[in-house]
Amino acid sequence: MAITGADRWVKFSDCPDIPHQAVVSVRILSFRERISRLRRPMGNMRHKRDPSGKGESTKSGLEPVPDELITDIRHLVTEARSAVAATINAGLTLLYWRVGRRIRGEVLGNERAEYGEKIVHALSAQLKSEFGEGFGRRNLFNMIRFAEVFPDEQIVRSFAPYLSWTHLRQIIYIDDPLKRDFYAEMCRVERWSTRTLQKKIDSMLFERTALSRKPEVLAQQELSALREEDRMTPDLVFRDPYILDFLQLEDTYSENDLEAAILRQIEQFLLELGAGFTFVARQKRMVIGNEDFYLDLLFFHRKLRRLIAIELKIGHFKAEYKGQMELYLRWLEKYEREKGEERPLGLILCAGANQEQVSLLELDRSGIHVAEYLTELPPRELLEQKLKAAVYLSREQFSVREDKR
Repeated sequence: MAITGADRWVKFSDCPDIPHQAVVSVRILSFRERISRLRRPMGNMRHKRDPSGKGESTKSGLEPVPDELITDIRHLVTEARSAVAATINAGLTLLYWRVGRRIRGEVLGNERAEYGEKIVHALSAQLKSEFGEGFGRRNLFNMIRFAEVFPDEQIVRSFAPYLSWTHLRQIIYIDDPLKRDFYAEMCRVERWSTRTLQKKIDSMLFERTALSRKPEVLAQQELSALREEDRMTPDLVFRDPYILDFLQLEDTYSENDLEAAILRQIEQFLLELGAGFTFVARQKRMVIGNEDFYLDLLFFHRKLRRLIAIELKIGHFKAEYKGQMELYLRWLEKYEREKGEERPLGLILCAGANQEQVSLLELDRSGIHVAEYLTELPPRELLEQKLKAAVYLSREQFSVREDKR
């Protein structure tokens, strides 16, 4: 990767991460503008539609262009633009990581505490004059932090094409390494925008997953499987509690009201569930022994390759709900499960649940998950306190089960 000083351009023609036949240059100072241009839709191109419906023509008198031809070419151009944008993004991410690693190595090699601050300040002044604001003092410290919290270059390479520098600036200052890895991997897999990432962090998504309630060693194993094999597990998919404040329910409501509100806001509900969920049916009818049963909501998860049955309860969890959900899951497995799919899973959404009761029922053995839903987002301090208590209790119960084996 060659960087020229006078014109502040980065040339990627000799970068090992980019094919040699592709010579890409990008001005660092206007990187965001160039990406925006690459992604700009082509819909504003002026053309006239042929009245005969046979195709398009830019000027009268020219041969009409078949619709299929122009559509295919637009698709090819859009794909190429996205590929170039991803390549540039990955190249800059690796550049920033390598700059951070080099500066960090220089700073750590000197024993004077004030040396780091002084060298970064001096380096910033010189680099800014040559390459622009992207190498300002603050951003250099971001690069150092980036190299510090992600010391493995292979891990950086795995998410570099998918996470922008704006994503990474949000992630690198998360103190908990497990939480930091979780957001980086989920952002890669689910292709979150920077706004979505911030929303997930603010709503404490990590603390709401079952992954956070496992011992750190096991949690890291699941994240490694996600990174290396792209293998999603139920503990990465299910949350507790679910934040359903977008439903705007009244103080008193029925299960039918809750279900109807979810269907009205199905897009928001799917975003809260997470990427990979596809809506299948509402009030799924099951005939069992001449009796009719109705499942509230049925989804399919593409990554898990499983049907997901969801039951909505406006009150607290009751032990009898387990038998009901087991019946539904066995029916779905027998009559709805397709070849190549895993066994269906169940999610019981309640207004509240006694964690000891849920633990004693060992619902995970039946593929059943119980979670609370919140129709109003509580203050962060209260939510944090509640989730920390749940994490502590879950890890204690896990340790007890392990000791008995």
